[in-house]
Amino acid sequence: MTDTPIEISVLTDLGQIDAAEWDACACPEAADGGPPNDPFTTHRFLRALEESHSVTGRSGWQPQHLVARMGGEAIACAPLYAKGHSQGEYIFDHNWAHAWERAGGHYYPKLQLAVPFTPATGRRFLVRPGYEEIGVQALIQGAVQLTERNDLSSLHITFCTAEERAAGASLGLMERSSQQFHWFNDGYADFDGFLGALSSRKRKNIRKERAQAQAFGGQIRAYTGDSLQPHHWDAFWRFYQDTGARKWGTPYLSRAFFDLVQERMRDDVLLVMAERDGVPVAGALNFIGRDVLYGRYWGCTEHHPAMHFEVCYYQAIDHAIARGLSRVEAGAQGEHKLARGYLPVTCHSLHHIPNEGFARAVAQYLEAEARAVEEDIEVLTAYGPFRRSHVEEQQ
Repeated sequence: MTDTPIEISVLTDLGQIDAAEWDACACPEAADGGPPNDPFTTHRFLRALEESHSVTGRSGWQPQHLVARMGGEAIACAPLYAKGHSQGEYIFDHNWAHAWERAGGHYYPKLQLAVPFTPATGRRFLVRPGYEEIGVQALIQGAVQLTERNDLSSLHITFCTAEERAAGASLGLMERSSQQFHWFNDGYADFDGFLGALSSRKRKNIRKERAQAQAFGGQIRAYTGDSLQPHHWDAFWRFYQDTGARKWGTPYLSRAFFDLVQERMRDDVLLVMAERDGVPVAGALNFIGRDVLYGRYWGCTEHHPAMHFEVCYYQAIDHAIARGLSRVEAGAQGEHKLARGYLPVTCHSLHHIPNEGFARAVAQYLEAEARAVEEDIEVLTAYGPFRRSHVEEQQ
């Protein structure tokens, strides 16, 4: 099998590959009719970003997807983009760009192997079962060659798995550590079972916050699959615009993206809405993986005490327990999540910089950063919300 040459092609539009061919690499587990491990690397999600013009050359994300073939059959693929900025990535390299340009270079365009606007860990090298080693190697080599042949400043592979990080490091890529907060399901029967694992003070605080939020004068409902209707997206679009304008200046996703999600991905979505008299006043969008619930966006048109915590974090825990999911990934940043049962974890990325001098400087920075992240996680975990006896049981 390995004597057959591997051919790498670059796709400037995901429509250039059949969905079944891409998904045979991205989510082979979904062939049984169940959900994918990672909804964000599916053809339907990435294609929705492109068809809705959320991801285009004009938005600073030019598709350059890699496909590795043997004997004409796709054995591996990767979502890759030429970037004209560093927005929407959540693994920040703005200081690298400033240093490079102060030295007289052009940092942009660069290559970003990632899911746009999505700080969720998952496979970045999408390989068909049976081709894991050669598929990953082919994609890494293809991405590195594309960077160097086009005289680009750098290649960035963000929110990859720990296994991919090790594979990339073995091929000479630089490793980087960052931090997120995830909730882990320790076999809880219900939300009260989770609360029972917390210290008394944290348990009381969460109960107080839930009571405050649920006393806003309406109901909190969750929608997925056929219960999702177009008018729910009209409301959520208002929430998303408000949050996006405050956080990023301009929302990343277009309105058309949510219409395509309704059409093609409503079974992959859990939309939590706070409604009063039938009118949504706050909401949180989650995507459903096979074993993980991914919290993505939140917004509101009215402010109520603790509503953000209830709709984003506690409702996510409720639904993860009900579905038997192993964890909730609550998105980027936010040490306030610690008091609500979400623990710090290490996230991984890989980087390639052809310029040897700049690469050495970045490598030194990454070593110091990794030590700081490790220390921060250790300290935050020690101050976590769980009872000491519960922590000792897990060790």
